[in-house]
Amino acid sequence: MTIWILNGLTVDDNEANSGLVKKHLRIEDGKIAEWADGETTPDTTGALTIDASGKLISAGLIDMHVHLREPGFEYKETIASGTRSAAKGGFTTIAPMPNTRPVMDTPETIKYVLDKAATEGVVRVLPYAAITKNELGRELTDFAALKESGAIGFTDDGVGVQNAQMMKNAMALAASLDMPVIAHCEDDTLVEGAAYSEGAFVKKHGLKGIPNESEAIHVGRDILLSEATGVHYHVCHVSTEQSVRLIRLGKSVGVKVTAEVCPHHLLLSDEDIPNATDANWKMNPPLRTPRDVEACIQALEEGTIDIIVTDHAPHSEEEKAREVLRAPFGIVGFETAFPLLYTRFVKTGRWTLSFLLRRMTSDPARVFRLPYGTLAVGAPADVTLIDLENEREVDPATFLTKGRNTPFAGWKLYGWPVLTIVDGQVVWMEENGINR
Repeated sequence: MTIWILNGLTVDDNEANSGLVKKHLRIEDGKIAEWADGETTPDTTGALTIDASGKLISAGLIDMHVHLREPGFEYKETIASGTRSAAKGGFTTIAPMPNTRPVMDTPETIKYVLDKAATEGVVRVLPYAAITKNELGRELTDFAALKESGAIGFTDDGVGVQNAQMMKNAMALAASLDMPVIAHCEDDTLVEGAAYSEGAFVKKHGLKGIPNESEAIHVGRDILLSEATGVHYHVCHVSTEQSVRLIRLGKSVGVKVTAEVCPHHLLLSDEDIPNATDANWKMNPPLRTPRDVEACIQALEEGTIDIIVTDHAPHSEEEKAREVLRAPFGIVGFETAFPLLYTRFVKTGRWTLSFLLRRMTSDPARVFRLPYGTLAVGAPADVTLIDLENEREVDPATFLTKGRNTPFAGWKLYGWPVLTIVDGQVVWMEENGINR
């Protein structure tokens, strides 16, 4: 099948401000086949044509930290609903975490997710497997069998591996298989009975807080263990200034450490939380201080933090309506991630569009050695079209995810994806968003 995307805008990295240039893109048999000068009219006979006038042509976005909830929590999300939500957000490759029920800790559960994704999903799904059986921190899973079954790395996301010897053993085993360890960094002894970060908000409301060191202690420990074992160690959802300092130091001495950050930790602090009863503001890690936010932004800009992820974490409305300490942590992220970051950082001039796109496409591909995140000729045709000029309000009622749990409802944003292509197939298109 041939597709011509006509009159789209592409980022010209040769210009200091990453200016936009009009181009035509031809897709053939699921691959990027040709770029043509936008000032000429190509022969499109027999092809599906898509008029992308005024729209950005981007490589498909990549999200290396998501929760699809299936198997076990289908009332929160399914592979079908989650991948459709991802496609609407412009994502073409996503990596679900293993804290399902059953936990993705056997080849059979990995195969279940991959088979479901192949039959019911619309974007590429690359699952992680658990580090320990049932994520209990007591016994390592069969790393070799899980790699063979299709797992792309090992993580006990949702809980931190509390035992240092267990983590060191896991890292040594992963290194022997040339596989990464992805860590949720949290010392359980410092977080019990708290829903928000230790900062101005909890002081105002007389609540117990989650201290920054609960995250940073594990980051520091694991960087040392990574140095000892030689494993590729990836830090999940960095949120504190202390973690940033430790990651920067690890990189400076040659440790194979990479890191990610979520939009909400770049956009919100604990000072933005409106009250102590709305669990849509409860996430893990929690929203930190403005100083932590700025530290994470600067770390992303300098490369200490490598990539942006959503940590898309849907929950039912009933669960999020509970009293805050009983409500689950997490917010949804697929459908708002790019517009939030584009509006806050690119429209304001702090970042170039090219920088934001790299952190959401080619950099995740580089960190996890994936053949995606590029629009080079011959690459898989994963393409996202984005309307940079249309302002729209965040309305959870329009989400394709089952989750409505977001603190961003009502925000007016630019940069909404309007069409998503995976391997040369249109998997999502905004109604009235483009002309065909």
